[in-house]
Amino acid sequence: MNRILPGCRCSLSNVVWSLVGCLLLLHIYTLISNQKDGIDTKGVIQAGNNHPVFRELTEVEEENIQMPPPRKRSPRAAKRRPKRTVTLIDQFLDESSQIRHLFFPDQKTAIDPMKNDSFYYHPGRIWLDTDGSPIQAHGGGILYDERSATYYWYGEYKDGPTYHNKKGAARVDIIGVGCYSSKDLWTWKNEGIVLPAEETNETHDLHKFNVLERPKVIYNERTRKYVMWMHIDDANYTRASVGVAVSASPTGPFDYLYSKRPHGFDSRDMSVFKDDDGVAYLIYSSGDNSELHIGPLNEEYLDVTTVLRRILVGQHREAPALFKHKGIYYMVTSGCTGWAPNEALVHAAESIMGPWETMGNPCIVGNKIFRLTTFFSQGTFVIPLPGFPGLFIFMADRWNPADLRDSRYVWLPLLVGGVADQPFEFNFGFPLWSRVSIYWHKRWRLPDGGWNAKM
Repeated sequence: MNRILPGCRCSLSNVVWSLVGCLLLLHIYTLISNQKDGIDTKGVIQAGNNHPVFRELTEVEEENIQMPPPRKRSPRAAKRRPKRTVTLIDQFLDESSQIRHLFFPDQKTAIDPMKNDSFYYHPGRIWLDTDGSPIQAHGGGILYDERSATYYWYGEYKDGPTYHNKKGAARVDIIGVGCYSSKDLWTWKNEGIVLPAEETNETHDLHKFNVLERPKVIYNERTRKYVMWMHIDDANYTRASVGVAVSASPTGPFDYLYSKRPHGFDSRDMSVFKDDDGVAYLIYSSGDNSELHIGPLNEEYLDVTTVLRRILVGQHREAPALFKHKGIYYMVTSGCTGWAPNEALVHAAESIMGPWETMGNPCIVGNKIFRLTTFFSQGTFVIPLPGFPGLFIFMADRWNPADLRDSRYVWLPLLVGGVADQPFEFNFGFPLWSRVSIYWHKRWRLPDGGWNAKM
């Protein structure tokens, strides 16, 4: 027989509800703290200023693309193959689509910073360098070099014909890694190919018939070297490795060192992230893209260590783009649908090694299909802008699998602030971290003074 001692009439339900009350109070306190930091619950960053351009960045913009009338089909074709509903994604991928110009505007609308000093980004339009040629830096990333106070944009130089293998996958022969320099993140000078392909040696990782993707460069203060990491593969994407190159200058030439499967696992889409304490990390899709792996690099940034953490296991995410804000790590990823666009998700963690929690879709636009396709693009990098706390640039590629050299760039404002979309597994259902929002704009610019802010 159970005995209840005097003064101890405390049931399990009372304990549970007390804990819930404490968590609720903690949640309310966090929201109030966020508002004091200049963040409101609608996701709009106040940042201590009311700059009109800053307010424009958080306006929800509509994007309505109408489906073209269906093409006529012969009775024989209709009988042989039942009619399938054509989606806007099908129109995007169809080289002969009647509305293709809406996704890939022609040369007449190209942005030429040498003839236009408006500093307006136009996502999806052709973007010209200072020589008047389309920028070739796909799947790339940005390095800010403090020694020269210059931004460097590294990416895949794809100015060649597109080939399709038996499985239908598109590729361009390796030409090399392109590099562009800028003082303002808008006007870009072509610094040339800083890591060229190997033309004759078929056994070399960089032989032109192989694959080089998503190059990222970080600077090592200890060795005073610029270190490039990239995805290295064969034409059928079965090698699944990372490659490493190094240079004494941000504009190269980079010396290619080697390739390997990091930690002994397959590696495809990847990125590197350098933390505030100087420790750098490699993040890559593995397990046939079913999960992500993350681990620190050694002190020279030339190899991984034995430390590894598997994250987002079974979620099939790729194209990781990491950034940090107020001590919290964030990462934007995409799904795995080849060259076809899909839904972005953002994840957060208090430690870069995890656990990582999914926060939801960060895309803000008045059109559902644009939100579910990440504005018909795939993320590659997030640029911090310390001059405006909570404001970043989301870098993405609008892939054109029919002609990869004509793939476009989608740069959009990314803001951190407000309440997250969905509850987190490890926070008892109460989202304690700020929402990440990527706002769609047909054209936009940064607030005055943001261009030359020290990164």
